Amino acid sequence: MLVLLPPSEGKAASGRGAPLKPESLSLPGLTPARETVLGELVELCAGDEEKAREVLGLSEGLRGEVAKNTELRTAGARPAGEIYTGVLYDALDLASLDPAAKKRAARSLLVFSGLWGAVRVTDRIPSYRCSMGVKLPALGALAAYWRAPMAEVLPEAAGDRLVLDLRSSAYAAAWKPKGEVAGRTATVRVLHAPTRKVVSHFNKATKGRIVRSLLASGTAPEGPAELVEALRDLGYEVEAEAPAKAGKPWSLDVLVADIH
Repeated sequence: MLVLLPPSEGKAASGRGAPLKPESLSLPGLTPARETVLGELVELCAGDEEKAREVLGLSEGLRGEVAKNTELRTAGARPAGEIYTGVLYDALDLASLDPAAKKRAARSLLVFSGLWGAVRVTDRIPSYRCSMGVKLPALGALAAYWRAPMAEVLPEAAGDRLVLDLRSSAYAAAWKPKGEVAGRTATVRVLHAPTRKVVSHFNKATKGRIVRSLLASGTAPEGPAELVEALRDLGYEVEAEAPAKAGKPWSLDVLVADIH
């Protein structure tokens, strides 16, 4: 199973580890694109601070994020699973998984990023600020920029596995599974059962719990239909809609009664 996750806007501090080595990151086919985005981001943030803040969509209170981006090549790096924080990652709680589940997480989880394209939770990266919705002056919209390199690399990363897509729309725009891979893909919405509405906070928290449940149980569904049964066995209320034609992803709704 390959699980596609969004990153978090908030991130832990980089710490004092060894600095980033772009060539050491997973999915080496993305390295040239990563180097390009990294160079453009550092140059932007080392120049006019107000322009950088505007481009990155940062409030006055987040002005310090611009300076942090100027040090990305020298800042300490930590595993991405420690850098990403927020509601989904709090619920996932990678640090408390048992060793076998952590190994499954290392193999299965792929976090999408405006700066890195996509990284595994074991990849060592510095803390940064650059969402997929950013338009860098020289590169344009990052989601559009990443589509070509992602299309080259991600099908191979998926292999013949089930793809569980938990990304938000901004990150899903960087790579959309096609053809046979799409037929093995399941997208998930989390709905408040009484209202049938998505509520952001518990949507993220429930997605984190879903991933944790799958990793902790050792369940290895081979396709979307098996995933539906696995989630139901784990206690989730799931409604599934198979695609009308081949080469399209499945749509899963997970219904949650309580907002927490």
